[in-house]
Amino acid sequence: MASLWDDLDSLVNSPSSFTAATAERGTIKPQTNFDAGDDAVALRKAIEGLGTEEKTLIDILTHRSSAQRQLICEAYQEATGRALVDDLKGDTSGDFGELLVALVTPPAAFDCHEVMRAMKGAGTEDSTLIEIFASRSNQQIKALTDVYLEETEKKLTLDLKSEVSGDFANALLILAEGKREENTTVDADKAKEDAKTLYDAGEKKWGTDESKFVDILCQRSIPQLRQTLVEYKNISGKTLQASIEGEMSGELEELLVAIVKCVKSVPAYFAERLYGCMKGGGTDERTLNRIMVSRSEIDLLDIRAEFKKLYEYSLHSAIESDCGGKYGKTLLKICGGDDD
Repeated sequence: MASLWDDLDSLVNSPSSFTAATAERGTIKPQTNFDAGDDAVALRKAIEGLGTEEKTLIDILTHRSSAQRQLICEAYQEATGRALVDDLKGDTSGDFGELLVALVTPPAAFDCHEVMRAMKGAGTEDSTLIEIFASRSNQQIKALTDVYLEETEKKLTLDLKSEVSGDFANALLILAEGKREENTTVDADKAKEDAKTLYDAGEKKWGTDESKFVDILCQRSIPQLRQTLVEYKNISGKTLQASIEGEMSGELEELLVAIVKCVKSVPAYFAERLYGCMKGGGTDERTLNRIMVSRSEIDLLDIRAEFKKLYEYSLHSAIESDCGGKYGKTLLKICGGDDD
């Protein structure tokens, strides 16, 4: 597995999901000849009839873009006086119901609700927070925090502060500010300097100065960090990821490794996450739903390609053998084709 993350040769010039134009590498495209009113009528019939017609729900909700699904929600509300999301919650249940609700929730609100859920209850689900904040662009993070403020009347960063602590909290809070530099030109000297700072703060000294890692990895632009990863390997002889894994532990290590992986390849990072939530006994449906829905219009085609490369079988076949019934069917529609 290490080989994927050790290869830095093509890194600096390869495309990044952080800057991907929406829908280019997604599996779900906007429906042509789309009519929100017609779809709303069909959904209403499917829900109000005797026994819910799941097939209609699946066909419509997995073949419309997120923006189109929002228009359907509006048309449905106008026609029935009820929110589609509430009717879906009342009429479907379990993982299938959760997946349909995710599909009709706007992306920023969906991210926001996942963050809220991760913070709720005893103990925080750090892995969810790590996945979201390491993989989202500034725009996505800003949209998420706007929804949070609107729904809770509180600032997300303030609520996060009460949930997490230490260097992990510092890193998460910098990411949650959504202020990662966005310049696309790379300053090679700066990359060398940052690489040396990281080397001096970790490998070279007794004990690790975590704050240096946090500052650089959470604030530099993606192209800049890619160059820094290359320079780091030149100085240290090993990858920054290997150094972090050797020097740190716990949530901070998990977050910084996730950032380094996303700097290299967001699709490969998500392919690993998807594999992780399906391998072994039992499935982590929450993570599966979140990744499949939130990447369906961004880079799910690339995630599928990386999955096949890494595990030598397709994401489609992994879902097929892991998830049954209408839930599995819905996921397979979002997945799109099979990569034989």
